[in-house]
Amino acid sequence: MVEHRTFRIHGRVQGVFFRQSTQKEAQKLGLTGYVRNEPDDTVWIEAEGPTEALDALAQWCHKGPPAARVDRVDVQLGAVQHYADFKVQR
Repeated sequence: MVEHRTFRIHGRVQGVFFRQSTQKEAQKLGLTGYVRNEPDDTVWIEAEGPTEALDALAQWCHKGPPAARVDRVDVQLGAVQHYADFKVQR
């Protein structure tokens, strides 16, 4: 079963390769969706895939790449969008 989740990552998460690292992790987990930087210095992720893979991405988001400092991760369920792949949005 495919599930859709959104993640808002708070902390020092911009300028530390968070988006590129998220894309690599999501692709490794077989997820689709996108990641982007937000004007409020958070990172926004929309991801779709099996529950177990989304759980693994959620765990990864709590630490992020080595240079990141994650203070909080907000997660919400959403409607499936049927993304074709996982992209970094500029």
